[in-house]
Amino acid sequence: MALLTERYSDKIRGVLSCFDRVILNGTIPEICHKGAMALYLNTRKIRFFDYPRWAKPFRDEIRQNAERLARDNGLEIEFIRRHKEFRKEQRIKEIIAQRGNHPGLVHIFSAMEHCPSFEARYSKRKNRTILRYTEAKCTHYYFYFIDEELGLCYLRVPTWAPFRLQFYFNAHNYLATQLAKRGINFQLLDNAFVQIDDFTTAQKLADALPVSKLHRRLNRFARLYCPAIRHFRSGYHWSIREVEYATDIVFHSRDDLHELYQSLVRTVVHSVKAEHVSTFLGRKLTGNYQGEIGNDLNTRVEGTRIRHQMGPAIIKMYDKFGRILRIETTSNNVSFFKHHRRVEHRDGSWEMKFAPMKKSIYSLPALRVLMGSANQRYLQFISTADDPTSGIRNLDKISHSISDGQRKYRGFNLFDGDDLALFHALLRGEFNISGFTNRRLRPFLGKTGRQVSLILKRLRVHGLIKKVRGTYKYHLTRLGRRVVLTALHMRQMITPAFVFRPS
Repeated sequence: MALLTERYSDKIRGVLSCFDRVILNGTIPEICHKGAMALYLNTRKIRFFDYPRWAKPFRDEIRQNAERLARDNGLEIEFIRRHKEFRKEQRIKEIIAQRGNHPGLVHIFSAMEHCPSFEARYSKRKNRTILRYTEAKCTHYYFYFIDEELGLCYLRVPTWAPFRLQFYFNAHNYLATQLAKRGINFQLLDNAFVQIDDFTTAQKLADALPVSKLHRRLNRFARLYCPAIRHFRSGYHWSIREVEYATDIVFHSRDDLHELYQSLVRTVVHSVKAEHVSTFLGRKLTGNYQGEIGNDLNTRVEGTRIRHQMGPAIIKMYDKFGRILRIETTSNNVSFFKHHRRVEHRDGSWEMKFAPMKKSIYSLPALRVLMGSANQRYLQFISTADDPTSGIRNLDKISHSISDGQRKYRGFNLFDGDDLALFHALLRGEFNISGFTNRRLRPFLGKTGRQVSLILKRLRVHGLIKKVRGTYKYHLTRLGRRVVLTALHMRQMITPAFVFRPS
């Protein structure tokens, strides 16, 4: 099956996959949770009830540093009184339009916001004073600056212990600086490239985001904007809070994308089910899954957006500036994704196993692969939906009886209830990832083991499934996936009033 990018290659400038918005958390291991803070205070002979008195000098040091940086850069710290009515990003755009986009500190905001904290309480049960987690309010500083490598960033610095930082950057801005260094012409609008002279080189640069170099820069920013860190030997540990990975298909003009996008939206709204969403995101959908999963069609001023969510992970499709078809996977909890990695145990031993993604910034390369694969699976799905002609030919082919040399097996009919139930079952998310067996298919088809065996044989003879050698598992072939998707899509388009809900 030709991908959408191949079918419309004469209308497409290029394709680029790149991290978009990345938000990181910085925590000080010595004091980041109540156990660590209690140990830190105990070793320094500081009473738990004296925690506020201990933290105040650090607060003053951060405030004085922010005021000094403002004076040195000819800035005034702008206090935000009404958060909901104030857009920091818009204010920064206005300032950059006046000052230019050269590296340096752009602006400083301050605001009273919630922050993690600790408080001392006497425990009657334990007969001693304990330290417990609580939430407080303190002044936060937002340092917006342009870095020569990462472009526009901000660092959010609280003035109260445990000083949990928040750092933001956009990898499209990083890529823009790398292209400029190499003399490659490009046009960047907001957070998307509408033109690049060399998309191949741009993709290599986007894939090579250097995490160790990013780590060093983060530590430098922390020392510059949060001087309290010099009092703690452990430094900052950086973890992923939110991340977006976008695949942009850049068209030559709005007209080239408009009709195609409208067709895709109509198709996806009718075709994507919960099991498809889990398949896109590389997860297994089981009956005991309790998280949120579903689709959402949203019409905005900028255009139409299709959004599919499974727990903390979201995959979206929308047209950006009317010229870019963007497929974007986002997550605010990267441990949703699983991959094969080294897992260390408390006794010091380790093993390689399939486990949730670590939240460390050093998971970014593995996360790029997994989120990029999610975008690619979605692209394959909409490519099948966009051009059903080859699928229709295959549907006609499998509708006829076929022989394996010993007996004849009848064809498949998408208007037959049993065949339709079979096609829905074969596309379940867990079957797409781990395969299916006779026993696992039975509950969805309401058939006996012998009846399902005959169905599996029929599917194999038609070339729709293949058996995994040495096991009882089966997977859909490429032909099978294309035929099943086309059959279900046509069934829903032809008889939209009919809704099938598999058990």
